[in-house]
Amino acid sequence: MLTIYSDDHRLHHGAAELYRGQLVPCFEMPSRADHVLDAVRAAGLGAVIAPDRFDRAALTRVHADDYVAFLETAWDEWTALGETGDALPYVWPARGLRQDAPPDHIDGKLGFYSIDAAVPITAGTWTAVRSAADCALTGAQLVAGGAPAAFALCRPPGHHAGARTMGGFCYLNNAAIAVQYLRDHGAARVAVLDVDYHHGNGTQDIFYARSDVHVTSLHGDPRQEYPFFLGHADERGVGEGLGFNRNVPLPWGTDGATYLAALDGAMGDIAGFAPDFVVVSLGVDTFAEDPISHFRLHAPDFTAIGQRVASLGRPTLFVMEGGYAVADIGVNVAAVLSGFETGRA
Repeated sequence: MLTIYSDDHRLHHGAAELYRGQLVPCFEMPSRADHVLDAVRAAGLGAVIAPDRFDRAALTRVHADDYVAFLETAWDEWTALGETGDALPYVWPARGLRQDAPPDHIDGKLGFYSIDAAVPITAGTWTAVRSAADCALTGAQLVAGGAPAAFALCRPPGHHAGARTMGGFCYLNNAAIAVQYLRDHGAARVAVLDVDYHHGNGTQDIFYARSDVHVTSLHGDPRQEYPFFLGHADERGVGEGLGFNRNVPLPWGTDGATYLAALDGAMGDIAGFAPDFVVVSLGVDTFAEDPISHFRLHAPDFTAIGQRVASLGRPTLFVMEGGYAVADIGVNVAAVLSGFETGRA
């Protein structure tokens, strides 16, 4: 399978994020993509290509125009104040505050358009997030054109980004943008399978009222784990989307056997939906050694995930999400992709 990758991801390198009351070095760092790229090449999975450039309209099919405009201009607005360090939010429109009036000041905008303080904006953030979306769109273009599979090595990740919000290291929802591209180019139904440790709250938000996109997410139980306020099993969709969202929250300490059994249960829903394409939000922070996660998966489990995805027999786009055990992230990603290739053979 082709891997789509851009060096532009290196332009986004936040100095710090707010984590448990302290400013700490960002867990989401450029070396994550470097390790994945090295492992994909070492595994001989196929050629690595640069993304095509897509129009801004592909982004605003998923994200609100004012939100995209904010991302485009945030750094310039920040530095116009004389600031030189990263831009981080510090105030949010929580319950009791207005959520219908975006502020004019950049400090207010940073909070208005975010859900947490793990989204530093730097001089190169917009270029990096735009290139990540282009990677996902190029992958969607490939599978729409007949490729059986592709891997979009996106960085920053995207599944926590909602239609009008950034959070959890995510700015544009790469997987959702790819899904919408597939719908706009002839697909009647697209399934999203999110195997990242953290719930893909942004993806759920974007497609929650739609019946043409089936979203399935296996993740840490939100009663224990980020993003805390979405991802419960009773969230099944609304309106036309009722029944087309499935959450499988799992407790801390979930091992590979338990996880794969839960995945097997979810696969039936996806197969029954009969999608034209499958988009996998590929996070490998379910790994036992991940520093900010609490599942217990190992390399053979990642191979098994790939094999199960292949069993659906659908053209598949893998979109890179989380994974913060940096030394192991590449091995685990390559295991999923290799498992898919062997399962498809």
